[in-house]
Amino acid sequence: MIRRPPPTRAIHGYEKFNGNCRNRFCFIISISSIFWFLLFFFHSTTLTAPKNDIRSIPDKYLNLASQRDVYTEQPHIDNQSPTSQDIQTQPPINQTPIIDNWAAPNSDPCSDQYIYVHDLPSRFNEDMLKDCKKLSLWTDMCRFTSNAGLGPTLDNKDGVFSNKGWFATNQFAVDVIFNNRMKKYKCLTNDSSKASAIFLPFYAGLDISRYLWGFNTTVRDSASIDLIKWAAEQPEWQIMGGMDHFLVAGRITWDFRRQTDQENEWGNKLMLLPEAKNMTMLVIESSPWDGNDRGIPYPTYFHPSNDNQIIQWQNRMRGLRRRWLFAFAGGLRTNIPGSIRGQIIEQCRSSKRGKLLECDAGASKCHSPSSVMKIFQRSVFCLQPQGDSYTRRSTFDSMLAGCIPVFFHPGSAYVQYTWHLPRNYTRYSVFIPEGDVREGKVSVEKRLLEIPISEVKEMRRNVIGMIPRLIYADPRSRLERFEDAFDVAVKGVIEKVRRLKKEMRGGILKVGFEEEMSWKYDLVGRVGDHEWDHFFSKPKD
Repeated sequence: MIRRPPPTRAIHGYEKFNGNCRNRFCFIISISSIFWFLLFFFHSTTLTAPKNDIRSIPDKYLNLASQRDVYTEQPHIDNQSPTSQDIQTQPPINQTPIIDNWAAPNSDPCSDQYIYVHDLPSRFNEDMLKDCKKLSLWTDMCRFTSNAGLGPTLDNKDGVFSNKGWFATNQFAVDVIFNNRMKKYKCLTNDSSKASAIFLPFYAGLDISRYLWGFNTTVRDSASIDLIKWAAEQPEWQIMGGMDHFLVAGRITWDFRRQTDQENEWGNKLMLLPEAKNMTMLVIESSPWDGNDRGIPYPTYFHPSNDNQIIQWQNRMRGLRRRWLFAFAGGLRTNIPGSIRGQIIEQCRSSKRGKLLECDAGASKCHSPSSVMKIFQRSVFCLQPQGDSYTRRSTFDSMLAGCIPVFFHPGSAYVQYTWHLPRNYTRYSVFIPEGDVREGKVSVEKRLLEIPISEVKEMRRNVIGMIPRLIYADPRSRLERFEDAFDVAVKGVIEKVRRLKKEMRGGILKVGFEEEMSWKYDLVGRVGDHEWDHFFSKPKD
């Protein structure tokens, strides 16, 4: 009989390590334990990695720039459409509101973001909509206040728009749009003691639009005086004397700053009422010399109801073929001394690379949203000279089309929309001093051709990336990932009130500063010599 050799010590190679483990079964158990330990370790590491919400997404996803954005002498730009790869690189839509992503467990996600909305008598808002035929002498505002203030839906027969989210929105409809967006604000409270700011849903713009022509100053001022009187009698007003209150007046600031009570003076005096000077008033054009108003974007024609509509539009703007180097949509302003529109129009006419959409008092393609947007979509740069006032709705329509704005006065955007636009204006726009154009010192075409293509691509990338914060989402829905113009404005108000409260607690409330320099406070946070001083040396008529 052949005797089987005794097992060698090699079989028990783990005996010293395992103590009582003296057989093959124990060996297998040990190996299995190590395997599961390592699997659990790497799995838990993955679980604790940062979530892919908007704050951890690389910038290349949020502001995806096409490498085809090159102006050539042909002249064509972006002569390809967005690829499927472009669309697929967009991050998935996060179904959780942004405000919740950073909340600590069991904490209040709305802490320091609550808004209390006053329940105003209906004559300050809803009654105006019921009597909408009297809101304008020339415009049927009943049409434009429909659809929660967005106006009639636009068809896409010309293929200029996307299929959903487009409306014939009036430029003075912000009152209604903003107030309806506030109804969907995720941090409303019925407890005013929790509120970071107090909102007055007064349709200030619609109110004055009824009485701008043919009414005396008493009528023009009536609702504003009554509104301020009503607000000042409420207990919420006493906390900060109205400094935590804000409202929207969806017109330019000059409609609310009548200096005297002479009947031939323009507008009402809402913003000059003593109590109103403590409030924050959001207007589509603010005063560089006053501290109680802030500029918010004009409404555009695009009001998306979800995040995907924004992403799809941005992708489309990145891939457009842009035929014209620059374009201007507007008319002459012969009644305004020093206007450079005549020179701008002439330069457009004389250039093979420029496109002019000329507007006049009669029938004009300028009144057609599709005609205007088509020009902007086909242009690399869009010229934005002053019109009847510093600002233009065209600025926001053109940026929505991915067109780089060219400004000629800092009051047209840079000192207006400091909550919505980057302080470094060279990131998204071109500035050509209007005096140089007026005196014939500069050719707009030559100046734009001097900009390196790499800078043009970067500016376009930034403009398209800024689109969400320049538009007002459909008030009947809610965006999850993006912040729109409403969200940015509310955050700006809350931050302003927070700063005022801090100054009050510290006994350093900044009152009595030179309001003529308020544009410097808003732009750079201090008063001192500035390269734009000569632009604001005296109030504009």
